[in-house]
Amino acid sequence: MFDTSQQRVVPVRTEVPAQADGGATILEIGQQPGVWREVSGRPHEASAAFLRTITGRPDLRVVLTGAGSSAFLGEIAAPALRRHLGRRVEAIATTSIVANPRQHLERDTPTLLVSFARSGNSPESLATTALADDIVPDVWHLIYTCDPEGELGRAHRDRENAHVVYMPERTNDSGFAMTSSLTSMLLSCLVTLGAAERADTESLARAAEHVVDMQPDIRALAGKKKQRIVYLGSGPLEAVARESALKLLELTAGEVVTYFDSPLGFRHGPKSVLDNDTLVVVYVSTDPYTRRYDFDIIAEIRAQLGQDAVTVISTEPIPAKLGPAVVLPGLGGLDDALVALPYLVFAQHFALFTSLEHGKTPDNPFPSGEVSRVVKGVTIYPLPAADAADRSLT
Repeated sequence: MFDTSQQRVVPVRTEVPAQADGGATILEIGQQPGVWREVSGRPHEASAAFLRTITGRPDLRVVLTGAGSSAFLGEIAAPALRRHLGRRVEAIATTSIVANPRQHLERDTPTLLVSFARSGNSPESLATTALADDIVPDVWHLIYTCDPEGELGRAHRDRENAHVVYMPERTNDSGFAMTSSLTSMLLSCLVTLGAAERADTESLARAAEHVVDMQPDIRALAGKKKQRIVYLGSGPLEAVARESALKLLELTAGEVVTYFDSPLGFRHGPKSVLDNDTLVVVYVSTDPYTRRYDFDIIAEIRAQLGQDAVTVISTEPIPAKLGPAVVLPGLGGLDDALVALPYLVFAQHFALFTSLEHGKTPDNPFPSGEVSRVVKGVTIYPLPAADAADRSLT
């Protein structure tokens, strides 16, 4: 049974049997504390030199972009970067930019386009940077990727207006789902752009190790085989909820219904999804004001469905009247964009074990190829010549 007591640590590590076809995924999830220490410890002077004059521009717009999980990464990071840089920072998916470049790219606004891509081989990744070059006269590219042979990195690493940051080789996940690739790019971005201190990394890594030690309990939670899973979080943690829902949907090959929202937004209709076969996961914010809304939804759903219907993930104990919570230690005072990292490790483990409970193969949940690790079959249409030539798009 999943123990949600306030302070309990289960110092046991388990491994997924080889025949379960989840060996790569569990390895890539478990390696994240070590990967984060490596990413944070790397020299960042080259990145700092590239960014120094760019981020100093008061008229700069920063666009964080990627597809799928890489897009949600930008949604997690954007608020913290906006506060730190004092600049306009937006998260816009490559899929949105490619489909509607006129809507998202501004000709007259100097732009730093920050691209996240595990392999860099997704068609939208290259298309987005090309569209930015065509439309925005003053554009720079900062690229985070895990594959040194990927097309996106190779296309930009020798350009004067671009800088490519490669993650450690082992983060180029061989499993279907993005796990260590996602969190390493998130941490690297926050560190290189100044929204995270290197000293924070050890606390994050230890919290993630705490989650890894909880594997037996997480697997027991997955063993309940709830058919509807709802993730809730506010601000950057809403993006964590979105990524958590996608991870579970992917690894169960769509067999488990997932949903995400903010605690306040959930009441406006989406709460209709709740039934006795639903598990709700609430990611509690580190912001004292925001936490009030998290507490309200926890109390409301537990009153409706019972305590076991809600799993609470927090960085500190919640009020006793609300019931139990899983508390990740040592994270007090950190921004939600940072505590997102160990929260995601919980979500990844839960998705993996739920996949196994449903008889899926987490390393490749779509053996017939209905959904591929790198998106295929996307046609990129050329920008009309007149639009590109006069750069008149806004």
